[in-house]
Amino acid sequence: MRGFFQELYDSYHTSLYQFIFYMVKEKELAEDLIQEVYIKVLKSYHTFKGDSSEKTWLFSIARHVVIDYFRKQSSKKSRIMEYFDFGEKGHIMKDNQPLPEEIALQNDEMKRIYQCLDLCTVDQKSVLVLRYIQSFSIQETADILGWSVSKVKTTQHRAIKALKVLLEEEGKEDNPNGSQRV
Repeated sequence: MRGFFQELYDSYHTSLYQFIFYMVKEKELAEDLIQEVYIKVLKSYHTFKGDSSEKTWLFSIARHVVIDYFRKQSSKKSRIMEYFDFGEKGHIMKDNQPLPEEIALQNDEMKRIYQCLDLCTVDQKSVLVLRYIQSFSIQETADILGWSVSKVKTTQHRAIKALKVLLEEEGKEDNPNGSQRV
């Protein structure tokens, strides 16, 4: 078991961490979640049958851990809001942690893409991150998500379309007068 785990860790740790980091946008949280992934791997390695690649199996576990985290946060947030009155309407606490695009990208266009990516659904974001950031094939993405290839293609198509619309809307907000010539 130790050899199996070490091989998985050596082969996929960096890609796995990047995937989780792109999904949650916080370094410490990504580190916590990746530990949770490894715990689940250790507990369930004996159930791995080899129906898919180890990489696909590992990323599938990671995706489920991230989705579980989002579900818990959503539930927690609604419970907290019931108990506290934050006074000023619209008061927002700013997270001082740098976003991945602030760390890794200086290009304004890429920053816009990553910001708009956060506005996509979790499924759309998962497909785009797996396909275009992690460079998984359509089949590998389908295996990780537990979907059919056609569902991945459809979700990818819709995600790209949604991202394009979001980028266009953001562009209009940045330049309300437009760049139309009279």
